[in-house]
Amino acid sequence: MTAPVRFPRFFVTSMAPCPYLPGRSERKVFTELRGSHADALNDALGRIGFRRSQTVAYRPSCIECSACVSVRVVANEFQPSATQRKNLKNNSDLEVTLCRPWSTEEQFGLLQRYLGARHPGGGMASMDEVDFSDMVEHTPVTSYVVEYREPSIDGVTPGRLVGACLTDRQGDGLSMIYSFYDPDHQTRTGLGNFIILEHIRRAAESGLAYVYLGYWVEGSARMQYKVRYRPLERLTRSGWERIAAKEHDSLILDAAQVRRDALPMPDGSGKDGVPGGQDQYRLVE
Repeated sequence: MTAPVRFPRFFVTSMAPCPYLPGRSERKVFTELRGSHADALNDALGRIGFRRSQTVAYRPSCIECSACVSVRVVANEFQPSATQRKNLKNNSDLEVTLCRPWSTEEQFGLLQRYLGARHPGGGMASMDEVDFSDMVEHTPVTSYVVEYREPSIDGVTPGRLVGACLTDRQGDGLSMIYSFYDPDHQTRTGLGNFIILEHIRRAAESGLAYVYLGYWVEGSARMQYKVRYRPLERLTRSGWERIAAKEHDSLILDAAQVRRDALPMPDGSGKDGVPGGQDQYRLVE
């Protein structure tokens, strides 16, 4: 006889300002990930729109808003656009390494440069090395840090770190928890897009169906990059549904317009799971 699996206990965070859409509030439902069944629970929750933050799985549970929509790329059907093919070619010399989830000073330094340029004043701006270590190392599931380095100059010393991504391997795909990269590289552009493209390729080569990109938020400028990858599925009340080609074309055009307009964003916006920090998940009986 197999032992029964304990049904997880769910909790709800307090209301807080929405990090994505000005003038709105957010709350989240969450549960702990721990024990021998943490991977299985994370897989199951990931399929219904949950994201992981250290030892917690959460998803939005806002009272009057449903703007946050889980999206995932169908990896084995992905066909890069001309721009994406150019990106892959231009960055094909980068050395990609899967590392155990253990933080390094080099990773933290890159993260600080990234946050200073892309998310100044955001929810992670005050993060120190201990906070970063917690983010990377406090994982009860199968995780790794993917490092992206330029070629070694002497063939011995590792090349310069230009990108990294904390990634969970789930039963049906890769979940990109948090990525960051050199925001001011003098010769390379599109490093953030390349990290996503490389994850899509890695998933397909590993026989995994999807790459989970987290939440797409219509109206949030910095979330629009997620619609550039196709085929793309979104989670609805009826389950996962593929975005139809015509609608997808329109979304990509809208995303390009948002980028040109550079709409102002509320402080702390732009990254899943960042706003509010880990304190929001304190368990209160």
